[in-house]
Amino acid sequence: MVSLALSPSRANDYVQCPLLYRFRAIDKLPEPKTVAQVRGTLVHACLEDMHLWERSERTYPAVVKRLRPNWADMCGEDPSLLELVPEGEVYEFLVGCRSLLKGYFLMENPQGFDALACEKFVDAVLPNGVPVRGFIDRVDVAPTGEVRVVDYKTGKKPLPRYSGQAQFQMRFYALVWWRTQGVIPHQLRLMYLKVADSLYLAPSREELEFFERDLGDLWGKILGDISAGVFRAKTSKLCGWCPHQRLCPMFGGTPPPFPGVE
Repeated sequence: MVSLALSPSRANDYVQCPLLYRFRAIDKLPEPKTVAQVRGTLVHACLEDMHLWERSERTYPAVVKRLRPNWADMCGEDPSLLELVPEGEVYEFLVGCRSLLKGYFLMENPQGFDALACEKFVDAVLPNGVPVRGFIDRVDVAPTGEVRVVDYKTGKKPLPRYSGQAQFQMRFYALVWWRTQGVIPHQLRLMYLKVADSLYLAPSREELEFFERDLGDLWGKILGDISAGVFRAKTSKLCGWCPHQRLCPMFGGTPPPFPGVE
């Protein structure tokens, strides 16, 4: 049996295609990792390490030196990464990671503050009954008490009209922080390391209450599909990147039998 909770990525999956949500959240079908995903994981790990150090130690050269040890740890946990990034391509791969870390230091001086939490796991139930789960990259608290929620992005910064998914993620974590800690974050910051640029949001109570209602509606639709045992496929131009086309009815495939859900 699968125990479900809503995360930003799974919520976006359902909006994009309910069947994709089912494959990922319920069937938990394996998907091949990409170099871009793995690069992001490595950079996140290095930044998490850095924020545990004394302020004076948080320098660009020092964090770059964490790339190879963290990469070795990742490959030890998942040997398939050695095939994804063969030995002959590791140097170029790490150069790309180093560039992203440089982007971070162009945007922020980590010696000037201490993070309250990094890679913070949240697992809660909202007042409207929606179970939520996920990881917040970083939470900062100013000396005057204002809370900032930070998310690192290692991909391209989207054009404003395509930034909805990223904004959804930040509002999601702002809502979860408010409902679990009793404080509305003063600022949400998306740090696009590749271009050394940020997107800022300042959520209001009314905005988060409205967002919470939307999550409730979305969760209700998911529960309805679970009850019926039917998650419809929804086609879009994103279908070309879907790793599960062979199981999709829209492409002549047949989904596996519907598993049980708690």
